[in-house]
Amino acid sequence: MDGSLERGGLAACPACVALPAMGEITGAMAEKELMLSLPEIHCAACISGVERVLAAQPGVASARVNLTLKRARVEADSTVEAGALVGALTAAGFVAHELDPELLTTTEADRAGRDLLMRLAVAGFAMMNVMLLSVAVWSGAEGATRDLFHWISAAIAFPAVGFAARPFFASAAQALRAGRLNMDVPISLAILLALGTSLYETIHSGAHAYFDAALSLTFFLLAGRYLDFRTRSVARSAAQELAALEVPRAVRLVAGREETVGVAELAAGDLVLVRPGGRMPVDGVIVRGRSELDRALLTGETNPVAAVPGQGVSAGEINLTGPLTVRVTAAGRDTSLHRMADLVAVAESAKTRYTSLADRAAGLYAPGVHILALLAGVGWFVATLDVRVALNIAAAVLIITCPCALGLAVPAVVTAASGRLFRKGLLIKEGTALERLAEVTHVVFDKTGTLTMGTPEPMNLADVPGDAKRAALSLAMGSAHPLAVALTAALRNEGVLPLPVEDVKEMPGLGSEARAGGRRVRLGRAEWVGARTGAETATWLLVGDEPPVAFLFADRLRPGASEVVAGLKAAGCEVELLSGDTPGAVARFAETLGIDSYRASVLPAEKAARIEALQAEGAKVLMVGDGLNDTAALAAAHASISPATALDAARVASDIVLLGESVMPVADAVVTARRAVRRIRENFRIASAYNLIAVPLAVAGLATPLVAALAMSASSITVSLNALRLR
Repeated sequence: MDGSLERGGLAACPACVALPAMGEITGAMAEKELMLSLPEIHCAACISGVERVLAAQPGVASARVNLTLKRARVEADSTVEAGALVGALTAAGFVAHELDPELLTTTEADRAGRDLLMRLAVAGFAMMNVMLLSVAVWSGAEGATRDLFHWISAAIAFPAVGFAARPFFASAAQALRAGRLNMDVPISLAILLALGTSLYETIHSGAHAYFDAALSLTFFLLAGRYLDFRTRSVARSAAQELAALEVPRAVRLVAGREETVGVAELAAGDLVLVRPGGRMPVDGVIVRGRSELDRALLTGETNPVAAVPGQGVSAGEINLTGPLTVRVTAAGRDTSLHRMADLVAVAESAKTRYTSLADRAAGLYAPGVHILALLAGVGWFVATLDVRVALNIAAAVLIITCPCALGLAVPAVVTAASGRLFRKGLLIKEGTALERLAEVTHVVFDKTGTLTMGTPEPMNLADVPGDAKRAALSLAMGSAHPLAVALTAALRNEGVLPLPVEDVKEMPGLGSEARAGGRRVRLGRAEWVGARTGAETATWLLVGDEPPVAFLFADRLRPGASEVVAGLKAAGCEVELLSGDTPGAVARFAETLGIDSYRASVLPAEKAARIEALQAEGAKVLMVGDGLNDTAALAAAHASISPATALDAARVASDIVLLGESVMPVADAVVTARRAVRRIRENFRIASAYNLIAVPLAVAGLATPLVAALAMSASSITVSLNALRLR
């Protein structure tokens, strides 16, 4: 048989046989899927621009951008690396980060949200139908017609409540098994009593039935639950995407061969290769290579430090200029990072003891409602000696006092406040974060990466001769060192043209070297070019035998840094700066921003200890930080905020994530949180006022189903409208 026909199998058409099989096409063109985060895209032009750039990359089969999720899904062959795509997008002016697709799958929480929405829809549909029948009864239907409408209502209400109110029944049963009361206990009891007495009245041809009240109660409380779920869901999905930015992989060397493995697979004694720009996956000792290390996220120190064979390194440090081979001394749970995580766990266990306003209200409300209903039932039985009347009154009290308004008060306000802060660039992660944020009296900032951008900028270009700038640009533009990258960008912005040079080479851990006009040119560390090391961050240029020229750098202030300090002071907060940087740099920085209280060279454990000391004195502390050295302090604080650019551990430990570059929304968050708590308390007062009017009616036996339905609807709508005032 012909070979082509063999490949085609049953194909008989010569044209089909001539074409490659579809499996071969997709296998060659889309062997893997890459996911990129695009946090700054905002329009159709961005979508077409990103897709055009990605499609132009070799090996890319297709690229689709989702504007809502701000992500790009790329199908490509196995040779395409996410770093190359990110680089192409960066060169085209788009901010992009690689995401781990496995961390972005559908979760159990998504299914819970759909389940809650379905129960809400069933309760709403049943409520509307029963209400239509109830209107007919309220309008004067009597005798057999009324009984028929009640029986139809029962046929609708029982299965609908059995399905829709299941979350309340399950929660109440769990609370009772644990020997405590929560808000779902009176809710469940009221629903069951309403259905039970309504069925009893229907069987005995009674005048009133509460099927509509039971369904209304279920619908409004499910609405509150769904609002609360949506608030947490938005936070969870965004935090999940932020977590996916960290890809925990490492390159292990086995018999001189490289293999990419998960960090969890590394063990003490392994050799790992850390390329320039990579993060240390383990604690270890350098056995080969020279470079510089960026420890800012671990210690807050802004200046890179030299890395040479024999030197110890810690997980989380960034290798800057040269490839390093590191022998692993501690991996996984044994690293210094994990010891820091232990500090975080201890601090977080203290934070979980916070009781929300809703839980505190439920603790008072639930037993009060039961006692009131019991007293009403006993009182009416004593007065009338009629069990049926007593049970009807007790049920009416439970129905009319059931916390529709209380159930909506907190979720409605939290949803409105979260939406307002999200539009300002803040993502609420924890349910009680707003309440804790409203109580803060002290705000403690980290410096590097929090109030600054964490990237240096040249400060003295105006004092440097033009020829020196040209020579420096020639050497800097070929290096990935942070100071070289910053110098290249600044000189190009000035319109400086590079000096023609030859034999350019980067000396790991020292700098770059080349020859220009027969003279040796160096750009790098002070000791390498024969200069004296100063207190300020600098890189030095040496041209032939001329005196070295210094390029001085300073970290750029994060947008809104000055305004946030002034805004927090205006809100009555004490502001303090804790930094691992040197005393001189911290003092100058604090003076620039008007921060009177500051501490320098602070270790991670000392930051957490300072937070705990302030709180022991009665302060409520908001910690704002981004590094691993801030993680324990973030967890220990009463409330915490970290930028989206922070390390995963810091973001996980914080209650709120700052999505944009500007830090100014931190002050807005404190003000909005205080307003939100005021609205929650107002809603509690509205619910209490409603009960003061409705309860006497119920106890007096005047709470007909019509009165109960109107009262519940009015109180729920009132607290919802009050919450919307925050938007």
